[in-house]
Amino acid sequence: MDFFARQDLARRKTKWLVLYFVVAVALLIVAVYFIALIAFAGIQAKTHRAYDDAPVQLVLWNAKIFLGAVIGVLTVIFCGSAYKTNELSGGGGCVATLMGGRLVSQNTTDANERKLLNVVEEMSIASGVPMPQVYVLEDERGINAFAAGHSPSDAAIGVTRGCVEMLSRDELQGVIGHEFSHVLNGDMRLNLRLIGIIFGLLCIATIGRILFRVRSGKNSGAVVMGGLGLVILGSVGVFFGRLIQAAVSRQREFLADASSVQFTRNPGGLSGALQKIGRYGFGSKLESEHAPDLCHMFFGNGLGEAIFGALATHPPIPDRIHAIDPAWDGKFPPLKAEQIETVKRAALDSLQPSPLPGILRNVGTAMIGAAVLDEAGRPPVIQSASVMPSLGNPTPLHLRYAEQLRDALPEALKAAVRDPLDATALIYALLLAADEQLRSQQLAEIARRTTNSVSEKAGALFPAVAAVAKRARLPLVNIANGALRNLTKDEFKRFAETLEWLVGSDGKIELFEFVLQKIVLRHLAAKFGDARPAAIQFYTLKPLVPDCAVVLSALAHAGSDNAAEIQKAFAAGAPWLRAPANAPLDLLPQEGCGIDALDAALNRLALAVPIIKKNLLEAAARVVGADGVILEGEAELLRAVADTLDCPIPPLGVAV
Repeated sequence: MDFFARQDLARRKTKWLVLYFVVAVALLIVAVYFIALIAFAGIQAKTHRAYDDAPVQLVLWNAKIFLGAVIGVLTVIFCGSAYKTNELSGGGGCVATLMGGRLVSQNTTDANERKLLNVVEEMSIASGVPMPQVYVLEDERGINAFAAGHSPSDAAIGVTRGCVEMLSRDELQGVIGHEFSHVLNGDMRLNLRLIGIIFGLLCIATIGRILFRVRSGKNSGAVVMGGLGLVILGSVGVFFGRLIQAAVSRQREFLADASSVQFTRNPGGLSGALQKIGRYGFGSKLESEHAPDLCHMFFGNGLGEAIFGALATHPPIPDRIHAIDPAWDGKFPPLKAEQIETVKRAALDSLQPSPLPGILRNVGTAMIGAAVLDEAGRPPVIQSASVMPSLGNPTPLHLRYAEQLRDALPEALKAAVRDPLDATALIYALLLAADEQLRSQQLAEIARRTTNSVSEKAGALFPAVAAVAKRARLPLVNIANGALRNLTKDEFKRFAETLEWLVGSDGKIELFEFVLQKIVLRHLAAKFGDARPAAIQFYTLKPLVPDCAVVLSALAHAGSDNAAEIQKAFAAGAPWLRAPANAPLDLLPQEGCGIDALDAALNRLALAVPIIKKNLLEAAARVVGADGVILEGEAELLRAVADTLDCPIPPLGVAV
């Protein structure tokens, strides 16, 4: 199953989620109605006994009571769901904070936290997604983790203290690979919606528990009995809430396990983590009071074993291990003393260079971030047909490339991507002019718009940034994302305004500069913008054909100044869009596919269903590679365009 099929599957599961929710609400309404009907009949009987000996007949249909039940249940559920959905609208960081997570500083000196950040950075570079924020759940001794967010732009990775201290680097890499698969598969948004729905269904039982605790007052007995009734009634919502969690979650865990193994090519790492959960006294259990609401999104079962197998949110540990490690003997090895000791040094120090072909050969000071080279020391030939299979499907070679690329970066760049203001200076440095006089003018204006220290830092970083090949710009932007999300609102406002000015400061806006700016600001919009996550609005290609023409025309013009070559490139990609016959797709002149038009087109295309994005990127790859090969700069431009559509492409030319 490819990236787009997985995204489409996640979208279709949302429809089933809505169906389950409707059924649960309907049954709750019926339950409330019959209980209210019985209570009403009891009140009537008591009244009649005082004045009349005739028995009261129980009438099964009472329109007023039914209407009251409908209004009451819908009000409680939808108010509860709306409250929780709004509470988590800020993205993955809100979920992590709700669970008691602590944001890990990018400059942490703790060996275990440094190990964790290194693994997440590598996954980010290898998969092409922005660096998520990383949280540690300090009070949780069980081995568990989660990924949360509306999209990769606002994603957060959370791990328990038990996970970060109990697991080896390979085991931790397997767990984080599992969580990254949820990021790539589009599971996170579904998980957040599910949290809101579950909270709404549990509200009746929650209100009942609050009333049940009442122990004083004139009518406390009646209040307590009413609370007990609501708890019993709310058990219907609790049951269906857990059933929905299990239905949505269980099979996805097998897929995420398989994706992790495919990514790391190390089944022993993930299997070892699962075996430790099976042996460890705390297992994967979570102590947080919010664990029941979020149990569907964790790596392991955060609750006790379900009474009914149908309510289990995760497959049994042995089944998961056998699925990825058929040779496992079924026994959980005892934990050794050295396995549970805190790692003494960061994993970064223990990395050993590996002479794999195609991975940063002959890296030196002058070759920092250089392109992947073949056996003869030449850049690899990237064919158009190789682009789409890699989209959303990073390989172990991508992961090894990410490890060595990060290690090859100079210390100044490594430090810059971990500090918020230094990260802004790094982004500025990526866009500074090569001409020294113009660059001096740009730095002076940056100092005026921000601070002298940021301007000086950008100037100091420029030589190191200039030495980085074009293909390393996106990795730098992706790993700097975590630090940039820690800016204050005022700092972000100055950063966004300065970035927009810098892109056009040389009197022209190159396509890659514009796309780079769009990527940075789009990833940060979830944290600093007012816009909520956009829902899909376009299900057919026809209304988007003009937007696709803008994108393909812009790419064709970016590759050549020759009119014939531009037409040839556009013609090479147009058929792959599979546009309907009654929606002509024509090459636009350069003024018709400028920055403003391209910005509007990309914004609309980001709201399309996955299959439309797939066809567009396939066509874009054919346009860029119309001359038979995709060069480094073209590859990065293609990856940048895909990123604006939430379709991360791993570094090209690596999986050779």
